[in-house]
Amino acid sequence: MLKYFFMLMFMIFFNIKMYWMVQIYLLYMVFIFLFLSINLYMFSDISYVFMCDFLSYGLILLSIWIFCLMIMASSDIFNKSNYLNFFMFNLLILLMFLMLTFSSSNLFSFYLFFEMSLIPVLFLIMGWGYQPERLQAGFYLLFYTLTLSLPMMIGIMYVGVSLNSFFFFFLKNLNLNYLFLYLVMILAFLVKMPMFLVHLWLPKAHVEAPVSGSMILAGIMLKLGGYGLLRFMIMMISSCISFNFIWISISMLGGFILSLVCFFQIDLKSLVAYSSVVHMGVLLSSLMTLSSWGFYGSYILMIGHGLCSSGLFCLVNMIFERTGSRSMMINKGMMNFMPSMCLWWFLLLTSNMAAPPSMNLMGEINLFLGLVSWSSLTLIFLILISFFSAAYSLYLFSFNQHGKLSINMLGCSSGKLREYLLLFLHWFPLNLLILKVDLFLIWF
Repeated sequence: MLKYFFMLMFMIFFNIKMYWMVQIYLLYMVFIFLFLSINLYMFSDISYVFMCDFLSYGLILLSIWIFCLMIMASSDIFNKSNYLNFFMFNLLILLMFLMLTFSSSNLFSFYLFFEMSLIPVLFLIMGWGYQPERLQAGFYLLFYTLTLSLPMMIGIMYVGVSLNSFFFFFLKNLNLNYLFLYLVMILAFLVKMPMFLVHLWLPKAHVEAPVSGSMILAGIMLKLGGYGLLRFMIMMISSCISFNFIWISISMLGGFILSLVCFFQIDLKSLVAYSSVVHMGVLLSSLMTLSSWGFYGSYILMIGHGLCSSGLFCLVNMIFERTGSRSMMINKGMMNFMPSMCLWWFLLLTSNMAAPPSMNLMGEINLFLGLVSWSSLTLIFLILISFFSAAYSLYLFSFNQHGKLSINMLGCSSGKLREYLLLFLHWFPLNLLILKVDLFLIWF
């Protein structure tokens, strides 16, 4: 893993002023990482600090890919030279922290990098956000996460003392059955996912963040919570079996309520953000069943949702750059104003509602199997969530693409080549990876 960190450090110190060159380096990094020889069944590349198994491998690859697309989407910052060097520095430091988080073999180093990744995201929102409310959104993000992170550090210290080691590999032999420890280790990840009732920071952060901030929040930061749960629940199986039904119930009910809340949104970004929380609610509840179906499905959906949600935020930003507004009342009849983009809206929204052949479909089938095998009562909520998920996706598409054009948009604006490439690079892996979905089922 060290060679990738050296490559990132080289980019930070020598090539930060070459905006498009950094993107080419990141694409090259994806290409090298694809051919990394990893053992699919156990930890490989183990050192004192770093390791990589297939769970880490998929999420690191997703991180580098999304960062590459973030640079492509943020050309507005490049054109206006809006603190460009600091922006690039911020992105590359954030990528480094995320890669360190996903490849940590040590509980304490995982916690350290997990928290450090928050700071560059805060800078992104507060520095390049669009409205004065971005300060409030930044504080929401900071305090929701930090409030429950200090107890988690105390829990990690306790585990380290009990085990005489912080190494992930030894956690499987540990079965700590303490309610307080269970709560402090789980709650920080539930906020990060985010679970219903502690989700209010996410729509606020999404609405105020620049397009790169929204892409990183939807694509990677929400996955930190799922990754942490997959790693940490192994050492508290008894407590998980006893108490996980609470989180499953909250998430199922919350997913249904938030899918209804989506119909009341008039901000395009806000609607996409709430749809993210609905997907994460289903993912979290299935993960908490501790079934192999739930674990497989959560991993597949983490990758699929990262690509799909990030692509939708790119589409919203393309409209915002042209009309100066994200309101659904103003942005109607986009099929006339941007005819070529209509297809991309359709493709990404069908993936968002888990239509074939997207990875979201495969992930949700696994998640549903996990939940229904746990309790047949969950089927009622799953039917409602699936129906309303398709309904608000169609609502967004029809309201946005059809209707009468606003008076200030008389004309036609086709997309640029960069934008079509950006959307293609979101959609193509999202639908191509379903051909190799067996790889996502063998990591566990």
